[in-house]
Amino acid sequence: MRWDNLRLAGSGRDDPAAPLFARGAVTRTFDTPDFAGMTFYEIRARSIINRVPEASRVPFEYTINPYRGCSHKCIYCFARKTHEYLDLDSGADFDSKIVVKVNAAELARKELTSPRWGGHHVAMGTNVDCYQRAEGRYRLMRGILAALRDAANPFSILTKGTLILRDLDLLTEAADVTDVSADVSVGFVDPEMWRAVEPGTPNPRRRLETCASLNDNGIACGVLMAPILPYLTDSPAQLDRTVKEIAEAGATHIAPIVLHLRPGAREWWLSWLSREHPRLVPRYLELYGRGSYAPKSYQQRVTGLVRELAERHGVGRGTPATARRAPSRRPATTPEPEQLRLL
Repeated sequence: MRWDNLRLAGSGRDDPAAPLFARGAVTRTFDTPDFAGMTFYEIRARSIINRVPEASRVPFEYTINPYRGCSHKCIYCFARKTHEYLDLDSGADFDSKIVVKVNAAELARKELTSPRWGGHHVAMGTNVDCYQRAEGRYRLMRGILAALRDAANPFSILTKGTLILRDLDLLTEAADVTDVSADVSVGFVDPEMWRAVEPGTPNPRRRLETCASLNDNGIACGVLMAPILPYLTDSPAQLDRTVKEIAEAGATHIAPIVLHLRPGAREWWLSWLSREHPRLVPRYLELYGRGSYAPKSYQQRVTGLVRELAERHGVGRGTPATARRAPSRRPATTPEPEQLRLL
């Protein structure tokens, strides 16, 4: 089955109300405000380094995802559909029922040292955020980063979280022996829009402060300016404000991406839009009536303006000269900004 690698090896607490994949897994809830209404399914995965299907429109080949589902609750999240593979829904279940691969670190160490592993670049945070709220409790990333460091294996991290700074010691140690980079995701800085569509994430300005801290400590960090929301955050004034703050944070680069609406995310987003901005629904159906992506002409106009603004505000020109340069023991495949645009 498509979720077979998530079966728990051994016994656990059997919850007959749990989804089929989690029968026998340890099901937990926590009596704290941060985790109110959330359920965690602790499973022991069979593998942790995943190869990305060739048909995927992404610039990386291998990923590590210690969690499935995400407490960031981003209404537009393209990964929502993946929860349906687990017999959960792509709406509220995606936000509140989190799969935790509790053996992620030991699997990472085992697979990175396997003779069959070729030392390929590993991308993290590309499906759901590896630094979402649950990571503060489960601390899976520290073991994963230690394994990548010890294997001198190149990697990159994409996050909306600020918790990545907890692991600055491991990131800098890894950057001394291999290629390490990061991107924070900030599509806009408007506080009202942030609260409306990304209610579980840190404030965008805190994310930009995280970008600055990473660069100040020698970890090259850019900004994935995503998503840019048509008719909500795409005016020239809004784009200028966001790019200006990204430049002031010292981002090494900026990669703009217009909202795409894949199945799962599409239904959840349009439902929210019909409640909060009903007059925009016809315009969205016109933009996205033929598929998941806005017309190329619209994308090119918006991303072209972002690039002009990035040049005007000097994105990348203030990058600290102290960035670590690791020895090239293995070829790195860290995504370039132009490649990131295709995510």
